[in-house]
Amino acid sequence: MAVVKMKMRAGFSVSLSITRLLLVSIFSVFSLVHCTTDSNDVQALQVVYTSLNSPSQLTNWKSDGVDPCTESWKGVTCEGSAVVSIDISRLGLNGTMGYLLSQLTSLRKFDVSGNNIHDTLPYQLPPNLTSLNLASNNFSGNLPYSISIMSSLTYLNVSRNSLTQSVGDVFSNLVSLSTLDISFNNLSGDLPASLSSLSNMSKLYMQNNQLTGTLSVLSGLPLTILNVANNHFNGWIPRELSSLPTFISDGNSFDNGPAPPPPPFTSPPPGKSRNNRTHSRSESHTPPDGHSSSNSNKGLSVGAIVGIVLGAIFVVALVLLVLCFCFRKNKRKVSGARASAGRLPVTRNNMNTEISEQRVKSAAAVTDLTPPPVEKLVVDRMSKNGSIKQVKSPITATAYTVASLQTATNSFSQEFLIGEGSLGRVYRAEFSNGKIMSVKKIDNAALSLQEEDNFLEAISNMSRLRHPNIVTLAGYCAEHGQRLLVYEYIGNGNLHDMLHFADESSKNLTWNARVRVALGTSRALEYLHEVCLPSVVHRNFKSANILLDEELNPHLSDCGLAALTPNTERQVSTQMIGAFGYSAPEFALSGIYTVKSDVYSFGVVMLELLTGRKPLDSSRPRSEQSLVRWATPQLHDIDALAKMVDPALNGMYPAKSLSRFADIIALCVQPEPEFRPPMSEVVQALVRLVQRASVVKRRSSDESGFSYRTPEHEAIDMSF
Repeated sequence: MAVVKMKMRAGFSVSLSITRLLLVSIFSVFSLVHCTTDSNDVQALQVVYTSLNSPSQLTNWKSDGVDPCTESWKGVTCEGSAVVSIDISRLGLNGTMGYLLSQLTSLRKFDVSGNNIHDTLPYQLPPNLTSLNLASNNFSGNLPYSISIMSSLTYLNVSRNSLTQSVGDVFSNLVSLSTLDISFNNLSGDLPASLSSLSNMSKLYMQNNQLTGTLSVLSGLPLTILNVANNHFNGWIPRELSSLPTFISDGNSFDNGPAPPPPPFTSPPPGKSRNNRTHSRSESHTPPDGHSSSNSNKGLSVGAIVGIVLGAIFVVALVLLVLCFCFRKNKRKVSGARASAGRLPVTRNNMNTEISEQRVKSAAAVTDLTPPPVEKLVVDRMSKNGSIKQVKSPITATAYTVASLQTATNSFSQEFLIGEGSLGRVYRAEFSNGKIMSVKKIDNAALSLQEEDNFLEAISNMSRLRHPNIVTLAGYCAEHGQRLLVYEYIGNGNLHDMLHFADESSKNLTWNARVRVALGTSRALEYLHEVCLPSVVHRNFKSANILLDEELNPHLSDCGLAALTPNTERQVSTQMIGAFGYSAPEFALSGIYTVKSDVYSFGVVMLELLTGRKPLDSSRPRSEQSLVRWATPQLHDIDALAKMVDPALNGMYPAKSLSRFADIIALCVQPEPEFRPPMSEVVQALVRLVQRASVVKRRSSDESGFSYRTPEHEAIDMSF
């Protein structure tokens, strides 16, 4: 019996142990599953790690790591499975930030300050940040568009970098921002109007830049610290700013003395309380002679005063009614007289006739111009019912006069002509201050009435496009019937000419340079398609619209010009789609042009980079005249691919890079638009191609059997 009891106890003990072991195992597995890091966060951190050249300072980070949250990656903080903070500051890191930061949707703090990270600021940043610190690196460019959607951001520091261009009008939605530091850069231009939206801003550091204009946009902010030293600000210092607890303004050109008082009968400046206004109003009713209120009892009684006032109101109302009746009666007589004289009611047809006559008159008046005041932003426009209305357009680009552009282009002379685009000719403009720009003179015959009417709205949208690989719209002109666009000047020609006209410059287009052009232009299209809201369809993407600077960085031109073309798709085909070799098949069939049509055109340009051939070339045999039809069947044939490569490369390319490049092309030129990838995937594929090539270069091993040397000036841009 005792033996049986012992066996039972032993069995019970074993069962209990097994149960405990199972429970521990279950909880362990549950814990591991629960702590597994979100896959999007993992992928983004892997790309950051490889883009920073896999530094040893980032302990526990791995390019193939799967769980930063449980593997204790240096500087990474998680809540559950989400990465909420990354602090890798002051670690001596070198490289770029990668291209997947926008996937970190739970990230609230991002600090990479005090390193040597270079390239342009990533323009797709984590969207839900509360704190962003990029200070003391080597970033270039300007503030990216993605900052404008960070509505929870409270701290932003991009100081001590190499930022250029204007500050950027990106602050309208940043109502929570309390600290902004853009100091010690090379930012220029006037302060953007959206800074006035920063209703919680307390600390603002802008010192040591090249900023110009006045500080009036800051006068309504609840600031406690403002540093604008060593810039080019001018004008009066607003009273609200001069009384701040900490205000540093040395090294500017401000006017001496306090700001002049506002003119009479104007509303008080921002920051004045309602109590102040009420107090002032009560003071204005105080008797000037100093008598007490008891003196008001002398004279008329209250009842008499009320009666007089009511009587006066009745008389005034009666007079107004009589005048209104007479005015309407007279107006009907005048209208009848006009109709009897044979003048037709305004219809669309005769309205167009009248407008055409006005165009002729305004064109004749161009020879005798008097420039309008610079401050004047109100322009005359034709409303839908044919009447003239005035609209103030929120345009950030500079308004030029026809006279100034005529002077800068020598009256648009032939010697200043540098090209002809889809909507008009392009001229080189040399201004008196030494600045060189390019001016597109739009042919009004290419615009329908509606597009001419919407010119300023299109300019307003185009002026907001800000990307390192997009030609910046610097100004415009809309006076005396003229429509002109002023762009930054890119003086090294375009990709089409460099590829297809044999000269010394074409030798600079090494394989690395071609990949760089493809990557830069893909980022430009990705920005238009996936960052801009709503998406911007280019509609005229071709190698002639890819301008190259002295370092062969690509700059996409004509972005946003599709808004100025007629609405009918068939008209677009003749005016915007200048080279049918770039047009997607669906456009030829249905006249429909979408972002996927741009992807197709991008694939054609990649084919140009690969082969050195034109999209359509009638000088070649019939089977080879269409580049896409000839090349597509050969893109997956290694032997055929080697024969397709541009002879100008002289065999200087890595074979694996070539095949991956061809794979991307094959996806982009798919006949069916739904099978083409979005531009973000194209960008990622090109970045991976570049990263692999960089690894090959660092290891000094060329698998294809020939030398592969990258010129020093051709560092590939790999940031977003």
